[in-house]
Amino acid sequence: MKFTLRQLEIFVAISRTGSVSRAASTLFLSQSATSTALGELERQYDAQLFDRAGKSLKINEMGRQILPLAVELLDRAEDINNTLKGHQGYGLMKIGATLTIGNYLATLLVAEFLHLHPDSQIKLEVHNTSAIIQQISNYELDIGLIEGACHHPDIEVEKWMADELVVFCSPENPLAKAQNISMETLIKTPWILRESGSGTRETFDHAFHHYHAQLNIRLELEHTEAIKRAVESGLGIGCISRLALKDAFRRGSLVPIETPDLDLKRYFYFLWHKKKYQTPSIREFLSLCRAISEGVERSDQVSLSQINQHESNQA
Repeated sequence: MKFTLRQLEIFVAISRTGSVSRAASTLFLSQSATSTALGELERQYDAQLFDRAGKSLKINEMGRQILPLAVELLDRAEDINNTLKGHQGYGLMKIGATLTIGNYLATLLVAEFLHLHPDSQIKLEVHNTSAIIQQISNYELDIGLIEGACHHPDIEVEKWMADELVVFCSPENPLAKAQNISMETLIKTPWILRESGSGTRETFDHAFHHYHAQLNIRLELEHTEAIKRAVESGLGIGCISRLALKDAFRRGSLVPIETPDLDLKRYFYFLWHKKKYQTPSIREFLSLCRAISEGVERSDQVSLSQINQHESNQA
């Protein structure tokens, strides 16, 4: 074979970033060394892997055929390297989670995984659903944990567990004690919502699709905790996952608003690229996720004690 693992690593980095300079930065190489390595790889096989447009590079059909094979080979090489070094854990695993899952479930799962496999490494990124899908499709993440729909043809989607959004307000809001709240009242009330592109907003928009143009949306925020603080301060009402409101409802700092006419149910999902090699660490992490949701009807019913119980079963 004429190619080296370093050349493949550079090829993958350029395909992900679309730029030699950005790829060089991620690999801690000089721009000239990165460009030279790509040029040598293409000359060795008399094959062009990217279409050039100024300084930007766009992966072509040949490159797209090679990309999943190169990613898999690099992952397997990392497994071999860790085994030869005598590592008891796994190598680096890159996980992407949407905001609700990332803040309220994924951090606990990552901590438990690292407790079970202390020599392993995990990079956890938290973005909205559309960003996670884009990163999975571009081989930038090994696993995605999302709360919105995904219809990307290159991505495998597995249903994880049920979730439910809930409309909520501050205890001082007149709606907190109201009975049989009409849709007209909900429409006129100021709303504090997640941004477009998030799974939470997608579920909300679907529930209000007949009334969306009439909604009084006062504020859009990218962070769940910021929405909770804004609603607590009396700026309006919100709609986020019951999982994210569990502690606030228990304290009484926020209260749910009953909306029986709205369908606010959804699911959490696992994502991975269909052509992505599933390393032992990926399979083990997915197994842990499935174990903590076993027998759980809804995400807010997952408890830390369940995760600890899984640990004791593994011991």
